[in-house]
Amino acid sequence: MKHRVFVDGQEGTTGLRINEYLAQRADIEVLRIAPDRRKDAAERARLLNAADVAFLCLPDAAAREAAALVTNPTTCLIDASTAHRTSSDWVFGLPELCAEQRQRIRVAKRISNPGCHASAFILLLRPLVDAGCVPASLPLSATSITGYSGGGRKMIERYAAGADAHIDSPRPYALSLSHKHLPEMTAHTGLTVRPVFQPIVGNFYKGLSVSVPLHLSQLKPGTRAEDLHAAFEKRYANERFIRVMPLRDPATLEDGHFDVQACNDTNRVDIFVFASDTQALLMARLDNLGKGASGAAVQAMNVHLGLDEGLGL
Repeated sequence: MKHRVFVDGQEGTTGLRINEYLAQRADIEVLRIAPDRRKDAAERARLLNAADVAFLCLPDAAAREAAALVTNPTTCLIDASTAHRTSSDWVFGLPELCAEQRQRIRVAKRISNPGCHASAFILLLRPLVDAGCVPASLPLSATSITGYSGGGRKMIERYAAGADAHIDSPRPYALSLSHKHLPEMTAHTGLTVRPVFQPIVGNFYKGLSVSVPLHLSQLKPGTRAEDLHAAFEKRYANERFIRVMPLRDPATLEDGHFDVQACNDTNRVDIFVFASDTQALLMARLDNLGKGASGAAVQAMNVHLGLDEGLGL
């Protein structure tokens, strides 16, 4: 029997990519809404309640409205917006978060899909906080550089058209220090202090890397770069989509530059630790449209349905 899936917001960047993943699946029946009825609440409600799994690829307010339309207790919602990522009655859709997370996703009917920057940051910090290497109260900073597809259709169109005078230059944003991913970045790492977060959009379509600098003297006494790397290796030893790279990755150091786009077109996250005797630089890279958005949503669906986690990815 095929699983019935509906993508509410199928014309957006995330929705389109989810549909691309689903199109190659013989085990999925995609329920589609007629273009002229996309804003018809009754038709959307019918399809949402007919689905085994429904993806909400909508702005926050619209995602909340869509969730309220669901009365079928067997329909599982996977929300790609930021609306429910720290809600206690929604399960965070990051299977690699902790040992119990897959079972939580498996039984949940409300799953919040992680943000792209947040996924990389959380996968860097959660193992170190859990291991006691990084104090939960430590003030941290993080920088993320990402391709412009993360800004959605309007930003993609602006870059494609060359509409901005300074479009070739990297562009820092979220200068109010209130980026929408910060609540989940704090809540799901176990940190008690919000990091200072600086995202930067570059003139390339996709790819993302988050960097977190550390002074080893501010960590648990005696902590070395080797301990940080060992914590990652222990946590992610059996994770098919997370690759812990060698400490002070020789290939990257030989090249002299970090390749932000090396995980593009995969559902993989690469974890790095670069270090001197006194400092460390943690880095994680992923495809912001893959593991950072649509790929993560399909992975969560697979877990929930009890399927092979990598099916279609």
